[in-house]
Amino acid sequence: MPIKNAAKKALRQSIKRQKINKSYEHKIKSLIKEARILVAQKKAKEAKDLLPDIYQILDKAAKVGTIKKNNASRRKSRVTKFISKAL
Repeated sequence: MPIKNAAKKALRQSIKRQKINKSYEHKIKSLIKEARILVAQKKAKEAKDLLPDIYQILDKAAKVGTIKKNNASRRKSRVTKFISKAL
């Protein structure tokens, strides 16, 4: 455990950021997984309707620093290409 006050604060901040990052990562993974399931069930139209939500959460995660900008861009590109092929 940290002894100095600055180290205690850094630990609190780290834990808080970790929770925020984990929530974004969970949202991203669940939305992409849902889109993949819809495509597998031949429901590409519903998966396409899910794209704005996926874009929004990826952009927000990149904005707050959970993932990098190019990572978000790459994921958006891949999921769009995956859904487009199914149409």
